[in-house]
Formats: sequence, structure tokens, C-alpha cells
Amino acid sequence: MVWADTEIACRSRYPDRGSAGSAAHGIESDSRTVKEASALTVTTFIPPARRPAEILARARTLLDPVLRESVLTLPEPMRHLAGYHFGWWDERGNPMHADPGKMLRPALVTSTAFACDGGAGPAATAAAAVELVHNFTLIHDDVMDADPVRRGRPAVWRVWGMADAVLLGDALHALATNVLAALATPRTAMAAIERLETTVTEMCRGQHADCHGDAAAASLAGWESTAMGKTGALFGCACALGALSAGADDETVCGFDRFGRDLGVAFQAVDDILGVWGDPARSGKPTADLAHRKRGLPIVLALESGTAAGCELAELYQREAPLSPQEIVWAARLVDKAGGRRGAERLARRRLRSALAALPNGSGYSDLVTLAHLVAHRNR
Repeated sequence: MVWADTEIACRSRYPDRGSAGSAAHGIESDSRTVKEASALTVTTFIPPARRPAEILARARTLLDPVLRESVLTLPEPMRHLAGYHFGWWDERGNPMHADPGKMLRPALVTSTAFACDGGAGPAATAAAAVELVHNFTLIHDDVMDADPVRRGRPAVWRVWGMADAVLLGDALHALATNVLAALATPRTAMAAIERLETTVTEMCRGQHADCHGDAAAASLAGWESTAMGKTGALFGCACALGALSAGADDETVCGFDRFGRDLGVAFQAVDDILGVWGDPARSGKPTADLAHRKRGLPIVLALESGTAAGCELAELYQREAPLSPQEIVWAARLVDKAGGRRGAERLARRRLRSALAALPNGSGYSDLVTLAHLVAHRNR
């Protein structure tokens, strides 16, 4: 089944339910209370102490052995470069424990699998495949954006050059397919591989739009389409693969895919906010969106606002000369003054509500609800 068929089928089963009132429609009473409460309290939600950390730690514990075992099958020097990227050793091969990343996507896989009564082994396999694809895109993103830092350390391309970084990304992509081939049955494996590969194609479309969009022509609709491709697609795939690994039916897989896609767009909205106002010490990368004249969501909304601040920001963006540090600070104030930050926060909350409304009928989704709120309220 091609991705277009899957998306159409998912939409027919789960029509748009963006508002809190419509979100409750058609949902069983035992799950309605949780989801309605989540949607209504999104602006004041305080995650339970350590609960998100426990979910992420569980995912990391399940993922790490499978991920390491698969990476060790790579030939040198790809194996060495991969281990450096994942933070297992430094550039000389000395063991270390660097930041492994947020682990959100593996946690979505495993939490979805467990919500569908799946086993730890298949869930870990699917999580490893998703994490490999995610990291292949990070390595390629660093090359395309010339970002020198990844997770607080020099990016792979800064240490070994662009050619080796591109090759490493390709190797991790291929490895993800090999990992999924080990799923329980050939039918499940083929369905999982097909979904993963169509997701990669969609991500490439989104990344192309992100790289080649014209700042003057940027729009909210264009941003949402790009965000769905470059981020939402893999979040949806993570949840869908978790359900697939547990043997869920097509309707359930579609529901989790929709949940993940909307959550991924919320994630991208928050990521764009952090790209302007985030703390580099927490994120492990510089906040350089304005310096690079990127068109993150707050900036798009500011440019579309029709305000005096938005017009002044547009003038800054049209200049050929690089922005000075003082101009970057002023540009951030203009974005805020034009309503870009508030608008991006509202969109993140709206997509969060839509994601929660898309969860299939049933119960046992508390971990997914916790992860969803973590996405919308993160600071890194």
C-alpha cells in the first residue's frame, strides 16, 4: 500500500477533530475523561514528578542493546563514525557517555507498542529502526545547514568532512531497513519497511521545501506542510511502527499515525520557538535561526502579521549583509512584538489537542499523553 492510500484511509476513519469539544465525539467513556481533561488543561499541565524521565529511560534501556548491536554490524570506518555520533566514544575511540538525545521517538514507539499489548523485543526493534532513521536525518541536516555542533559536540562533518557524514547517514538509513527485517513475521516486517521508506520519502520532500523556501513567500500553510513532512511524518511513523510491532489492526495503526503526526507538528512549533529563544546550554546547539534568516514558525507568523514590527522584520530579512549581533537581538524582539511567539505557542497547543483527540478508542494511553505534554512544554 502506498502512503497516499494509507493517509486517505486514516483520514476517513479519523476526520479532523481539532477542537476540544469535537475531540470527545465518538470516544468511549473510559478514555473520554482522560483525553478531554488533557485537552482542556493543556496550558496549565504540570507533568508528574519524574514520570516523563521514567518513560524516556525505559525506552533508552530497551533501545540501547538493539541499537549498539546493529551499529556494530557496520563496516569500518562507518562503525567508528556512528559510535561517535551516538556518543559512545570520542573521535579517537575512547569510551564516553555523551548526550544520547531526547529519546522521544523511541519512547513513542515503545509506549504505543505497550498500549497495544505488544512485547518488549519487537518494540525495541521498531524503536531502533526509527532512531537510526532519525539520526541519519540529523547527520544530513548538519551538512545541509552547515551546523557545526550536534548535542554539544562537533558534528560528524566537522570532524571527518562532509563526504563521510553523508555516507554515514546513508549507512544508518540502510541499517534501519535491515533492523526492521527481523520483526516477527515477514508480513509485519514488509509492512513496517514500506511505511518507514515512504516516510523517508515524505521527509525528503519536507526537507527540500525547508531548504528552498523563499522567505518572502513563506506562509503558515506552507510552514505546516513542511513541518508535517520533515517532522510530523517520522513521529507518525514511530507510533505506527509501535502499533504494527504489537500486531494492531489497520484502523488502530492509522489512529496512532494521526496522533504522532499532529504531535510532530507541535514538536516542530516548539522547536522553532527554541530556535529563537532557546538556551544553547540545554539544547546542545546554537540558537541561530535569525542569524541564518530561517523561516521558523514564529518568524513566519510575524512576517504575516501585518504589524509595524512584522514589516520592520521583513526589511531586516531582505538585507543582503549578515545581521549583526545587535540586529539579531532586535529581530527577536520584533518577532515577539509582532505576535510570532504567542502564535507559535497557540499552534503547538492546538496540534497537541488534535493529537490527543486522534488516539484510537480504548484506554492505557497515559504514557503517550505524558509524552505529548512533554513535547509541548519542553525547553530543549
